[in-house]
Amino acid sequence: MRSRDGNHSLTLTVSTIIFILGSLALHAGEYLISYRYTVQDAILINETLDISKSMQKCLGRESASIFFPNENNSNLEKTIATNREEFTAFLHKLGLIVEHKEQTINAHNSSITRLTLKTTCFKVDFNDTLVKISALK
Repeated sequence: MRSRDGNHSLTLTVSTIIFILGSLALHAGEYLISYRYTVQDAILINETLDISKSMQKCLGRESASIFFPNENNSNLEKTIATNREEFTAFLHKLGLIVEHKEQTINAHNSSITRLTLKTTCFKVDFNDTLVKISALK
């Protein structure tokens, strides 16, 4: 659109910025993720990773981020499944709640250890080449 003085570059710049910000917002989302890992007598019993789209806007600032290559999809569950070991190591760095119980009955030692990441909000940004997953605190 051309203004009265003949200068249309400002209008073009503003519309370009709005378009870019709108397209970035379409590929970003907030997810709630929880994780639980249970080991009994040195044997993995259960590992659970729950992912769900947040129904409300999460408050907080980004505290830690991890990047994965985007394989032409915007599905967080597929991205994490492809990079499960790296994502699990990232969750361990965020800090897990550790519960450990040990008991001895008739000279038989038994133990159970649970590692838990309470439900945490993550901001996920998808672009053409990368997926950025950031924990919010």
